[in-house]
Amino acid sequence: MPYNEFKRGELYSFITGMASTAVARRLQKNFKQAGIEITIEQWSVLYHLWKEDGLSQQELCSRSFRDKPSITRLVDNLEKLKLVKRVPSKEDRRINLVYLTEAARKLQEETLNMANQTLNEALEGVRNDDIEVCKAVLQKVYDNLTPIP
Repeated sequence: MPYNEFKRGELYSFITGMASTAVARRLQKNFKQAGIEITIEQWSVLYHLWKEDGLSQQELCSRSFRDKPSITRLVDNLEKLKLVKRVPSKEDRRINLVYLTEAARKLQEETLNMANQTLNEALEGVRNDDIEVCKAVLQKVYDNLTPIP
C-alpha cells in the first residue's frame, strides 16, 4: 500500500476524532459552567434512557458503542449521583434494567438545550448542504463497516 494512501485514510479518522473531541470538550465546559456535574459519558447514557427508559445494560452497551465494564462503571456512578436506578428484570433476574430517576428527568431539557447550543457553535459558518453531505458520507462509511445482524 502506498504511503500516501495510508495518510489519506489516517486523515479522515484524525479529523473526525479531533472534531468529536472538540465538541465533547466544549459540551463538558458548558455543563460545568452551568453547574451540571456529570461527564459527557454519563450524559450519553442518560440521553439513551431519555429516548427509551428501562433499557438493559447490554442494550446500553449496543446503543452507546461501549463495552460492558464501561457501562457498568457509568451506571454505578449515575446510581451514586441518584440519576438512575437498577431494577432486576421480571423475565430474567440475571438482567438489570436501568431506569431514570426524577432528578435525571429534570436534567433532560437543560442538557439537551446545551447540546444543541454546542452543536450550533460547532457548525457556525458551515452551510446546511455541506452538513447534509458530511452526514451522508459518514453514515455510508459506518454502514460499510457495520456487519448486518
